[in-house]
Amino acid sequence: MIEVIQDPALAKLKIIQHGFFTRLGGISTGCYKSLNCASASADSFENVIENKRRALNYFDLSLNLLATVNNIHSNRALIVEQPWLEEQKPQADAMVTNQARIILASDSADCPIILFADNISNVIGLAHAGWRGAKNGIIEATIKKMISLGAKHQNISAAISPCIAQDSYEVDLEFYQCFLSDSLNNRYYFKSSSNTNHFLFDLLAYVKNRLSQLNLKYVSSEVSFDTYKNEEKFFSCRRAKHTGDKDFGGHLSCIYINS
Repeated sequence: MIEVIQDPALAKLKIIQHGFFTRLGGISTGCYKSLNCASASADSFENVIENKRRALNYFDLSLNLLATVNNIHSNRALIVEQPWLEEQKPQADAMVTNQARIILASDSADCPIILFADNISNVIGLAHAGWRGAKNGIIEATIKKMISLGAKHQNISAAISPCIAQDSYEVDLEFYQCFLSDSLNNRYYFKSSSNTNHFLFDLLAYVKNRLSQLNLKYVSSEVSFDTYKNEEKFFSCRRAKHTGDKDFGGHLSCIYINS
């Protein structure tokens, strides 16, 4: 059975619909079991398309309304005026739109997906905010694109998807020093690991703090499940590497204006 998690505050915005899907309710098998929506995986194209169709059917919507991108861990955000074909999707990590019934969506497998909504100006956004993208400004780039469509900082709500938790995210000294080179204050997102010269990184707190600095109406991480530890419900890139799986799937997050 398909399972969808919703942020409580975003769920109150009647004209805005959203969902963070788990990995449950699809047709894929093996390491992709079962609602794998990651086109970049080695799962069969037919399975991924059927899984996306099932996900959108939850909202009684069709696949031809779906807009996704090839995530590249960048700070590139796009304005979507109409959906594109699967084989024509551009490289980027964020999308915004003010068009009704265009579904902004992304798969993920540990990285946070941030959903944005200004229900006054009817502008929405979605950002794939892995550590590289977040560090390079994908969050700020998304807000800038939303503002260009008429949104206002004080009217924008943001909700962060389930993602990898700090206790599951061990990094090396080079990674740690890379963040401290930006700001010594970034040390607060790390704690010592049991392994020498390794640290545990709080990606969720880092992303949430960057959002909080933008004077938005609302920033939520209320659906903060650890994707690494909850294998039953979530895909995890890092877990797949640790367990020796040949590949991994991705669960879908999406948002759209229902008008």
